[in-house]
Amino acid sequence: MTAQGMRFHQDASASNGTPNGSKHSEHHTQPFSNGTNGHSNAPEKLPQKNGVHPPTARATPQPFYGHDREEVTRLIIQGLDDLGYHGAANTLSRESGYEVESPAVALFRHAVLQGDWSEAEALLFGSEPADEGGGVSIHNGHHQGLRFVEGVDQDQLRFLLRKQKYLELLESKDLGRALMVLRQELTPLQQERSQLQQLSSMLVNTPDGLKKEAQWDGATGQSRHILLQELSRSISPSVMIPEHRLADLLDQVKKNQISHCLYHNPSRSPSLFADHICDRSQFPLRTVLELGQNTGEVWAMEFSHDGKMLATSGQATDVLIYDTNTFQVLHRLTEHTDHVAYLAWSPDDRKLISCSHDKTARVWDAPSGQCILKIDHHNHPGPGGLTAAAWSPDGQSFVTGSLHGNHRLCLWSIDGEQLHNWEVDYRVQDCAISPNGKRMVVISSESQIIVYDYETHAEEYSILLKSQMTCVNISQDSQHMLINMANSEIQLIKIDNAEIVKRYMGQQQGQFVIRSTFGGADQNLIISGSEDARVYIWHKENGTLIETLEGHQSPGCVNVVAWNPTDPCMFASGGDDHKVRIWSKENSDFRTKRRNRISANPSTSSFRDNTGRG
Repeated sequence: MTAQGMRFHQDASASNGTPNGSKHSEHHTQPFSNGTNGHSNAPEKLPQKNGVHPPTARATPQPFYGHDREEVTRLIIQGLDDLGYHGAANTLSRESGYEVESPAVALFRHAVLQGDWSEAEALLFGSEPADEGGGVSIHNGHHQGLRFVEGVDQDQLRFLLRKQKYLELLESKDLGRALMVLRQELTPLQQERSQLQQLSSMLVNTPDGLKKEAQWDGATGQSRHILLQELSRSISPSVMIPEHRLADLLDQVKKNQISHCLYHNPSRSPSLFADHICDRSQFPLRTVLELGQNTGEVWAMEFSHDGKMLATSGQATDVLIYDTNTFQVLHRLTEHTDHVAYLAWSPDDRKLISCSHDKTARVWDAPSGQCILKIDHHNHPGPGGLTAAAWSPDGQSFVTGSLHGNHRLCLWSIDGEQLHNWEVDYRVQDCAISPNGKRMVVISSESQIIVYDYETHAEEYSILLKSQMTCVNISQDSQHMLINMANSEIQLIKIDNAEIVKRYMGQQQGQFVIRSTFGGADQNLIISGSEDARVYIWHKENGTLIETLEGHQSPGCVNVVAWNPTDPCMFASGGDDHKVRIWSKENSDFRTKRRNRISANPSTSSFRDNTGRG
């Protein structure tokens, strides 16, 4: 084994694939079509409904500090309603003469939420005058429909409404009417044939099976609200303001300030009362402890989810678990017989998986340090061992990955029962399961990214890259994957469509397995080791390289980094120098903690204090 880190496997055939993702394109606001039913300031007499008052005649309003006064007022009225101040919202509406939305929009919203599908279609697309006073009554029995964003496929909107109607009929076991909707209302819209085939197959489902297959929570769940949100995206926002628009705008203000704050790392959300900026002195830039208990290169390291423990492993055959309050060793796990290259904490932090080159994975009970399960079904005659593991969000099962054998990607119960074998023909380099439990991302030694539907075990898509990869992480919101590339690049990629969101450059990587991860408060940072013995930290949103930190012995690699999930001012790094370094901010209280620990246990001489003399 080299003294320069753990090499990744380079004997896979060279790839001629193309880079994944697509280039960014600027978002342009789409113009609205020439509808006639949007919000109007004209003193037209409209029926009052639910406390909404008709607009009164007034002079042309003056701008509000450069902003459209009507837009600002309507947003405030909506915001007051969202806050629960309905009386204040009605007062402002009456005093200003503005409405959040027109009576037609209010009726449309009510129709969707009440499941009155004929009424909803008539209000959305328009209705002809009724001979006997029936139909939708907005203006003398005639309604021209709501104003759409330009380019909207109105048949697609009809399809969404009728699909909801169809699913609700199936749920209520009204199969006759459901079949009529499918044949007479959905099929003539000539949408994708695969969608119609899927809907047709649902006729034989049970209500529970229907909800699972359609990924739909029923008429009494949130499905109607979700439908309304989806339809509203196609309606002119001047007619139907998106829900919680003021809160969304405030979120955008905060995100914009955070994107310009290089050292953003607070534990609390920025205040709206003042412009936001973080002081560099509050950023973890200093090694405060150096842990020397590892007897070999450090390749794997992970904080528990509650931040109270840190597990490390690597070239040696043991696994160390530290108490992060004192950084004393809680357990030394010694049953592996070869290098331990991967660690994964269970969601409740009571179990730890270790993957070894001895071709086994072991599950340890964290409180006692006892091995409670050994997985050796990846056994094969060739070199290499288990390379990765990932827990299901419920903690009742986990996945292991291997480079060789007939069980390269398997799902196991916590009792050791094999629940699924994906029977893949590639070698698993790393894997990750999204926090919401919907997807699993696997990277292979053959330069592939493979995305699975974790619930059905079906492959969704795969991408062939030009460069090998060494690790994958998934963001807490389950929207992005972070891929470490062997060509000295880290990519942030949208899981839904494989679009490359951001590239992070600067670190050195070409021969060895280097692991990167998300870091900081709200995962707003990217951190990685490097083959030049440094730690690199980037701002996630703008891609700026914030810091390049030295500390580990050179020459050598910083193989792995881990950020404490509950302490935004603490991260750890592990290197070829057999050391684990704990990083924090300048005014950290680590010195006090260490002195208290030494007083309680003077024998802990394996710690080196880097907080200063005295």
